[in-house]
Amino acid sequence: MKRIDLNCDMGESYGAWKMGADEEIMPLITSANIAAGFHAGDPATIRRTVRGAVEHGVAIGAHPSLPDLAGFGRRVMQVSPQEVYDLVLYQAGAVEAFARAAGGRLHHIKCHGALYNMSAMNDELSDAIARAVKDIGGGVQLYALSNSRMVDAGKRHGLTTVGEVFADRGYMDDGTLAPRGQPGGMIEDAAQSVAQVMSMIDDGVVVSLSGKRVPVSPGTLCLHGDQPGAVAFARALREAFSAREISVAAP
Repeated sequence: MKRIDLNCDMGESYGAWKMGADEEIMPLITSANIAAGFHAGDPATIRRTVRGAVEHGVAIGAHPSLPDLAGFGRRVMQVSPQEVYDLVLYQAGAVEAFARAAGGRLHHIKCHGALYNMSAMNDELSDAIARAVKDIGGGVQLYALSNSRMVDAGKRHGLTTVGEVFADRGYMDDGTLAPRGQPGGMIEDAAQSVAQVMSMIDDGVVVSLSGKRVPVSPGTLCLHGDQPGAVAFARALREAFSAREISVAAP
């Protein structure tokens, strides 16, 4: 039987500002990537999101970002590998502490936004992230863009490294994510999302925006919790998985 992990970027509310339908989507996923305060999230939101994950048996992940609240972590910044190491270790440690307090544990780390995209194409930044995950210890896994340099770095450091693919994003010919502002960069139709996901799981390919068949290695599948259709997408995917006898579980 084929198996896939369904993860979601979440816990992205901040103060009085609410982002995403975390309570609705939590029962539908198997891994949660929880914002750690640098692009979104605050201590109370981290606590609530971690508690929800523990209650639903969802694997707890840290979702570290560049320090960019105003830009939601999606703006490129000039950072050194040492700064990236420090950023990842600091934010992951916060989520790990809340996980322990809730009777859970930190399962994985997945970077957010610009940090994720920059590192996927940069050996030095990828190496810094992998070192931070390794130094956290405890068998914490690294979620990284499928077939990217970050996957290679994780494997070099002996980490359990899980290739990530996306249910709600378009792809470029080189396997990177299309910019959000580009036509097709965001998938807004659930049926289109299901079709893309099944191609990745069944055939190991995703069709880029130009029509190229790009190889992928799907170990975990991401939904963005800040997208308005995230809950509908999650339900459609779970129905499709059930119909095809694809099991859903954290790696």
